[in-house]
Amino acid sequence: MLAANQTPVWVRNLRVLSVSVFFAGMGFSEIMPFLSLYVATLGDFTTRQLTFYSGVVFASMYVVSALTSPLWGKLADRIGRKPMLLRAALGMAVVIAAMGLVQTVWELILLRMAQGIFAGFVSNSNALIATETPKAKAGRALGTMAAGVTGGNLLGPLLGGSLAEIFSYRATFLVTGGILFLVFWACFFLVKEEGFTPVTAAKFDHASGVIKSLRSPQVVLGLLLTTMIIQAANNSINPIVSLFVKELMHNGPGVTFVSGIIAALPGIATMLAAPRLGRLGDRIGTQKILIAGFLLSILCFVPSAFVRNPWQLGGLRFLIGIADATLFPQVQTLLAKQTPSELTGRIFSWNQSTMYIGNILGPLIGGAVAGWFDYGAVFLATAGLVAVNLGLFLANVFFPLQKSQA
Repeated sequence: MLAANQTPVWVRNLRVLSVSVFFAGMGFSEIMPFLSLYVATLGDFTTRQLTFYSGVVFASMYVVSALTSPLWGKLADRIGRKPMLLRAALGMAVVIAAMGLVQTVWELILLRMAQGIFAGFVSNSNALIATETPKAKAGRALGTMAAGVTGGNLLGPLLGGSLAEIFSYRATFLVTGGILFLVFWACFFLVKEEGFTPVTAAKFDHASGVIKSLRSPQVVLGLLLTTMIIQAANNSINPIVSLFVKELMHNGPGVTFVSGIIAALPGIATMLAAPRLGRLGDRIGTQKILIAGFLLSILCFVPSAFVRNPWQLGGLRFLIGIADATLFPQVQTLLAKQTPSELTGRIFSWNQSTMYIGNILGPLIGGAVAGWFDYGAVFLATAGLVAVNLGLFLANVFFPLQKSQA
């Protein structure tokens, strides 16, 4: 039994890892604002070549991560989640620091692919928290983790842009590697994984064996599909927000500043709302929170297509951030509650893969719609995508769970 003043291990892990994913999120995101500018320094490129190479540099990490995440998840269930998050933190520290030393764009592309191989710090941190935390408090814990990584993602571009301006692009990569190296040591000394049982059964060597071992495969696969569409919906909007702001401001002064504020508002709202909504979901039901999030998203995306000034768009984007806080963290909570603890690493890695697929599909959808119609149409198309996601969630997750609990 715990002494009266002794902190439970899961609480300590949550404190350490919520701070760690904050710094990891900050490290991952602080290089993004100038990555294309860095590519431009690595050769004498035409505009078309620069656009092509920048696209490859951005996408290569997501493609590789989507392919390799299930392999790391399988290994996590065999040797533990802590070794996997240490692998990710140390690997990313070395790879991102090395990006500051490249001399050609192909070296940078290879390192971005290596970054994809070593990805998984946040997903393995979430998997460890999901398995160590009492199920009744999973929503609160995973909401806190979501707030941490969102806060880091918000601060990262500001820090990265400042470092690049004061020092150089190359120095910023080295600083980012140093941050992740500190995260590695913090997790090495302070995170403790209790009660881990290695998965050695041969039936779990293949995805089919994992699926057959789930209490409700339809629910879990439905949640993975939900994750993919959530990410696609969010990322269909992100690439055109600054262009839409420019249009709303009639290309007037201050477009960059206002775009930065509006781009940050969803993340601020998610950071503030995610822990509270996680606790609420633990009390009234995670599924209800998710459905409310889908409806709020639709109610915000539709009027976004008809705004007349950037401040109306900003208010709706803030509400979208609250909707986001009801979606991805709650999907992870349901996954944790529907997955045997010995398979959590595998399922969370599949969830990460579907998230990366959504990251790839979203900009393609948004770009295609904007190209055929206009920026406002992207919001309407995204609202339709969210509505489809709601229907699939009800069919694959909500109603099956209601039936099983009847």
